[in-house]
Amino acid sequence: MDTLEQNPVHKDDYNPDLLEPSPIQEEYAPVVFAQDIVSHVVSIDMLSGQEDSKNVLCARKSGKGVLTAPFRLLKTNRLGVILTFAVYKRDLPLNATPTERIQATDGYLGGVFDIESLVEKLLQQLASKQTILVNVLDTTNQSYPISMYGLNASNDGLEHVSLLNFGDPFRKHEMRCRFKQKPPWPWLGITTSIGILVIALLVGHIFHATVNRIAKVEDDCHKMMELKKQAEAADVAKSQFLATVSHEIRTPMNGVLGMLHMLMDTDLDVTQLDYVRTAQASGKALVALINEVLDQAKIESGKLELEEVQFDLRAILDDVLSLFSGKSQDKGVELAVYISDQVPQMLIGDPGRFRQIIINLMGNSIKFTEKGHILVTVHLVEEVIDSIEVETESSSENTLSGFPVADRRQSWKGFRTFSQEGFIHPFSHSINLIVSVEDTGEGIPLEAQSRVFTPFMQVGPSISRTHGGTGIGLSISKCLVNLMKGEIGFASIPKIGSTFTFTAIFTSGSSSSKKYKSQQINKMSNSVSSEFYGMRALVMDPRPVRAKVSKYQIRRLGIHVEVVSQWKQGLSSICRGSNAINMVIVEQEVWDKYLNNSTLFFDTLEKIDYGTPPKVFLLSNSISSSGANISTGVCNMTVIPKPLRSSMLAAALQRTMGVGNKGNPCNGQLNSLSLRNLLLGRKILIVDDNNVNLKVAAGAMKKYGADVVSATRGIEAIELLTPPHQFDACFMDIQMPEMDGFEATRRIRDMEHNINNRIHHGELSVEAYNNVSNWHVSILAMTADVIQATREECLRCGMDGYVSKPFEAEQLYREVSRFFQ
Repeated sequence: MDTLEQNPVHKDDYNPDLLEPSPIQEEYAPVVFAQDIVSHVVSIDMLSGQEDSKNVLCARKSGKGVLTAPFRLLKTNRLGVILTFAVYKRDLPLNATPTERIQATDGYLGGVFDIESLVEKLLQQLASKQTILVNVLDTTNQSYPISMYGLNASNDGLEHVSLLNFGDPFRKHEMRCRFKQKPPWPWLGITTSIGILVIALLVGHIFHATVNRIAKVEDDCHKMMELKKQAEAADVAKSQFLATVSHEIRTPMNGVLGMLHMLMDTDLDVTQLDYVRTAQASGKALVALINEVLDQAKIESGKLELEEVQFDLRAILDDVLSLFSGKSQDKGVELAVYISDQVPQMLIGDPGRFRQIIINLMGNSIKFTEKGHILVTVHLVEEVIDSIEVETESSSENTLSGFPVADRRQSWKGFRTFSQEGFIHPFSHSINLIVSVEDTGEGIPLEAQSRVFTPFMQVGPSISRTHGGTGIGLSISKCLVNLMKGEIGFASIPKIGSTFTFTAIFTSGSSSSKKYKSQQINKMSNSVSSEFYGMRALVMDPRPVRAKVSKYQIRRLGIHVEVVSQWKQGLSSICRGSNAINMVIVEQEVWDKYLNNSTLFFDTLEKIDYGTPPKVFLLSNSISSSGANISTGVCNMTVIPKPLRSSMLAAALQRTMGVGNKGNPCNGQLNSLSLRNLLLGRKILIVDDNNVNLKVAAGAMKKYGADVVSATRGIEAIELLTPPHQFDACFMDIQMPEMDGFEATRRIRDMEHNINNRIHHGELSVEAYNNVSNWHVSILAMTADVIQATREECLRCGMDGYVSKPFEAEQLYREVSRFFQ
């Protein structure tokens, strides 16, 4: 309602005589209430005017608000409208008829609206930086719209039209708005559009570059796939090449080594024997090199697998000591092994690969150590974790030779096994070993320590020229340790030495277990130990670690050991006589410092008034005094050479103490005797197309008393092994012309299976087949190919074993002993 311009009628202006009476009609609609602005309308009948009457009657019938056409308001002379609503006596339904609405009408409610006042208030609320021109039109008659507000200015710009609804469905109103001035350039919109365009172009460029990049990556991926296929094909070709070259090299090497071995059994003078041994050592070095390269190839192809056999850990390390004893004595380096009593005697695992790790580590130590010692220790992991003594025994004041060493604790510093999170207690039958190889050699330079386990990498360029080697021994050892579910690490100090440590998990085994085949390795210690049970020995050694090693080796023979650090203390112990001492074992350091020119020690021993005086032994690392007897004028003293091994120690004690076998057989002699016992009188067929290899194999078998028959083709082997026959075993070469060893073995097995079935069903007489109802001759593959796939193929075709060329007595014994007992 308009409140801006009020101009009410004063009482003085009221003159009843000037008022017009209402015409006579059926009904009237007098004004009852009026605002101040229309107070000059003192009394009026809304039905008296045609326009007002029409609005009132329409509002009564429809029940909705009805507007009048715009008209000039009195006094203000401004355009306005009247909005009229009907007031009913009672609530009416939405679908009430006009008659019902007329009958229920009680009165009317109306209001006058000043259009200009309303629009100006609206414009104040919508104030803008630019002047806005507004026109309000009554467009009930589209042909002649009535301007209710604003000027009829020409439309020379953008105009916005809005519909207005005042509640009257029969009248239409519009509001038209436009700027007074022409609109300015929309710089914000223009810059926004340009920015969007630039962004769109950048996005398009990025998308295009991305598509091109994806296409390039796809092309590169295809090229990589092609290169991968080529690399895989090259890897297969490399493996095949290595297998072929290995076979072609090992085949003549088998002949060379075999003939040299046979030549050593003939009458040779000292010079000739030295030449033959040198040639044989060179051949073995070449075979070892071939084996390392093949192992590396198998590691790269993921085909290296471990065996599960029962073996004696202590016998394995005795054999390794024997292997390096000559080199250590030549250099004057002390070599020793100590195995904790808590480590079981028999384990189940791969003894060959475990031996290979030890040989690689000890070989490096021997290679780079010119003075001091090399010590191999074996403990349980739980024992090392729980024992402070084991962790601190490698201090510089307490070592095997007195030389400082690299702290072994640093070598396992990064092991998960020793972290609280990583250590998992093994299963009840699992044995978690930790092995350390400690030396006092050159050590590893700091800049080279990061590449120690890298294949074909050595410490420096002069190493290969000075010491030789391929640089793959440690990388192979690391792979083998990983296969044994262990870890390997090292600690090294230049000019001080290196300590390599690794862990490995095995299964506990017993000598009576029949689940696993037994690894037959030097059992000298077990066969002679019973001869010394109950004896007592006194060890004189001022160094605790060295005394500990001596005590370990002597106790393996069943001898009770007492250790003293001073010779006078030892004499006191002997003279007390509470327990008779059978032998006194003196370390060479004690002998050189105190007893070499002293007769007091031996005089005291001679004056013992009870029993037999103890025998005296000298532990010496000098090769010149090995096996010699030193006479002091009063007593003879037997020298026991180092490194200490149970077999050598037992032989020396047997010879001096007068018990058991007084000879001193070496491992090779033991194996030779055992092989002779196994092969004597056995009829063996050897099949090989190479005459040299055939001669070598036949000579080796005949050497041990076997009756050998030779064949050069697979078809001959089938004929000779057709039941009934007298052969106990067959050594079959794999690669032969016409028919290889695999096919020949399959045919022999099929033939044996057919004959066994016919005998079982009564089709053939058992008597006609030498009273043998189940024919199965032992066939062992004899080849220079040592790839894992070849081993698997040998088992698939029905072979019983595998002997790689060149073979020696120990290898023959290990395989043959499985069939001949």
